[in-house]
Amino acid sequence: MEVLLFGIAKDIVGESSFRFDEGDVVPKSVSELKQKLKNTFPDLGKLSSLAVAVNSEYANDEKGLSQGDEIAIIPPVSGG
Repeated sequence: MEVLLFGIAKDIVGESSFRFDEGDVVPKSVSELKQKLKNTFPDLGKLSSLAVAVNSEYANDEKGLSQGDEIAIIPPVSGG
């Protein structure tokens, strides 16, 4: 499972992507992934929201995940 990070999420993690490899415990849902990210990178928990896309489609917290998925973490965007 590859996780792509954008905007401030990329800055907080310190890289633009990372992988859950075959031996890693893969989150079973978007909700579980968000919790794992917030536990690993506490500053992500300070963001007002995180949108998650699974295989190029926005996903809700109940969406199931599998090893081959591509995940995008999209932080809130501001601007004018």
